[in-house]
Amino acid sequence: MDKLRIMSVFGTRPEAIKMAPLVKELKNREGIESLCCVTAQHRQMLDSVMEVFGLVADCDLDIMTPRQTLSTITSKCLTGMDGAIERLKPDMILVHGDTSTTFAGALSAFYHQVKVGHVEAGLRTYDKYSPFPEEMNRKLVTQIADLYFCPTKNNRDNLLREGVKDGIFVTGNTVIDALKTTVRDDYRFSTDVLNTLDYDGRKVVLVTCHRRENYGEPMKNIMTALRDLAVQNEDVELVYPVHLSPVVREAAQTYLAGTPRVHLIDPLPADEMHNLMARAYLVMTDSGGLQEEAPALGKPVLVLRRETERPEAVEAGTVALAGVRYDDILRMGNELLRDKNAYAKMAHAVNPYGDGNACRRIADAIEWHFGRRSERPADYLP
Repeated sequence: MDKLRIMSVFGTRPEAIKMAPLVKELKNREGIESLCCVTAQHRQMLDSVMEVFGLVADCDLDIMTPRQTLSTITSKCLTGMDGAIERLKPDMILVHGDTSTTFAGALSAFYHQVKVGHVEAGLRTYDKYSPFPEEMNRKLVTQIADLYFCPTKNNRDNLLREGVKDGIFVTGNTVIDALKTTVRDDYRFSTDVLNTLDYDGRKVVLVTCHRRENYGEPMKNIMTALRDLAVQNEDVELVYPVHLSPVVREAAQTYLAGTPRVHLIDPLPADEMHNLMARAYLVMTDSGGLQEEAPALGKPVLVLRRETERPEAVEAGTVALAGVRYDDILRMGNELLRDKNAYAKMAHAVNPYGDGNACRRIADAIEWHFGRRSERPADYLP
């Protein structure tokens, strides 16, 4: 019997982190040929993840250009995918989450009548402009996909309410699989300042802030609140790996540069980010992935956004919405830094995002879909 040709398509750092363990799991299956196509929507940050996980692309579209727009990303992905699909001839294309690469990859697969599997399907805010453009990207991919790999039961229920009837699997989130391979007690950072921080005697706050919908006044509010948290709490060291976006870097320099105990550093490779998170006291972020990763490591998360498509973590108590108002961010940050009971309540809550076996469940589901496995894999329902 011929091997199934399964092509994973991704282009950004978060996608790569979550898809890397799946690419490897598929490669270990005897009946599957695991193919990898990267768009390089984020070139430098993507490359660091590929290196950490030892991945080599079968096709690299290399689309990134300075100050690229959503239109240029999508159009270059579409035209580049034509050649990749014609050359590699996949039986199924896997896309992840909600980026412009995700949407363009799924749309190109549809144009070529290739089946689509959507990893991390069913996340919703029900506000098409927040997160932008991610909310609309993932809703559009839902209309194209054939298989849906949902991290949680809540994600599955979203799809059922929207009329999706078949092909839904609850798998857990693949990022938990990735963490199992990257976090180590004896880890040494290549970024020197991270090796000199006193993680036991100080409260290290890990920060990320980069989302498009936070540009402008929200980002100013976030960064001034972060600055004042550091100023008002002398036992805090704030570490901010600053996104490569010129807008974000300019804001970080304007509002945070020169503040005592605030460390503005370059973006970190996936393994360094995971190990820094494991040693941090608190995470403050507008990222989606960190809302899943940090709770798996017992770290409370304050989300610097108006809403989240990950309500399971809020319900479980591992994540709280701080929003984008200065007063709210400062108040909630100070509470977790100063109130031991409030901190412990979040740190000890149960992570709802998986047991580290999501990739195995996804691979099993693909084999079952193509008739290579007799029993449908069981859903992950903790």
